[in-house]
Amino acid sequence: MPIRKSGDIPYSEVTPKAVYLNRRAFLAGVPAAILATRFARAGTKLPNLVKSPLSTTGEKTTPYNDVTTYNNFYEFGTQKDQPANLAKNFKTSPWTVSVEGDVAKPRKFSMDEILKLAPLEERIYRHRCVEAWSIVVPWVGYSLSEIIKQSGGPTSRAKYVAFESYYDPKQMPEGVHAGIQLPYVEGLRLDEAMHPLALLCVGMYGETLPPQDGAPVRLVVPWKYGFKSIKSIVKIRLVESQPPTTWNLYGANEYGFYSNVNPTVDHPRWSQAKERRLGEFSKRDTLMFNGYGNQVASLYAGMDLKKNY
Repeated sequence: MPIRKSGDIPYSEVTPKAVYLNRRAFLAGVPAAILATRFARAGTKLPNLVKSPLSTTGEKTTPYNDVTTYNNFYEFGTQKDQPANLAKNFKTSPWTVSVEGDVAKPRKFSMDEILKLAPLEERIYRHRCVEAWSIVVPWVGYSLSEIIKQSGGPTSRAKYVAFESYYDPKQMPEGVHAGIQLPYVEGLRLDEAMHPLALLCVGMYGETLPPQDGAPVRLVVPWKYGFKSIKSIVKIRLVESQPPTTWNLYGANEYGFYSNVNPTVDHPRWSQAKERRLGEFSKRDTLMFNGYGNQVASLYAGMDLKKNY
């Protein structure tokens, strides 16, 4: 059976399927140590959230059921409705994240430790997919820089941060049909990774992440296209050279290392000038850096953003 490339049909023209999963009930007052043993359950309430001043303001959040039933997660299928169905039994406890490479104190973190590294913040971020659809989500987590600092910080050799997703063909049988190299890998320049907006995410809508949305811990980089926000992270490695990234390996002419949201740089097969918010019919203009230019444009001062797409 032929493999469909992710961009063969622009999903800017697709409306999400009708709601078919019920949102799980909130469970109140669960301490971090107990939460860490329950990460396989989507819908566990995350207590004591801090409202972050870094949140996007003035925009309606996308309905929970749209965000949890319309997903890119190729390990669980290449169709948007497959991950919600095929990831239901994904085992995410116990879980560890290794921080290694050019850091002063390489170490592994359990989910219990990750939950307690810093106060959990609710950050409402725009999230823009390269396929020209977008969402606004109240993510939960804290700046990625916190886990790097807790590993002693970067050494003088570190210039980039490489990420790796969990991959188990037994739990993720659709991975063999994905058409991409697995495990999934991504990367950021060190200054991008240390920017306060780069979020190490453990939840959304006040609850733990559902498996199809990257449980138990993922990255959210709101000024870049969504495939940079790697899901189900097991390894963070600081390195001296630019690391390989999955979609860049797949098609470097279509998916650049930087992948900043840029309405003036089109995908080779469709325009990036417009986007459609899930749950809405009309299109809207795509914002440079997804609307976060005031915070991040200085990272790219002097760079040719068409060459470094």
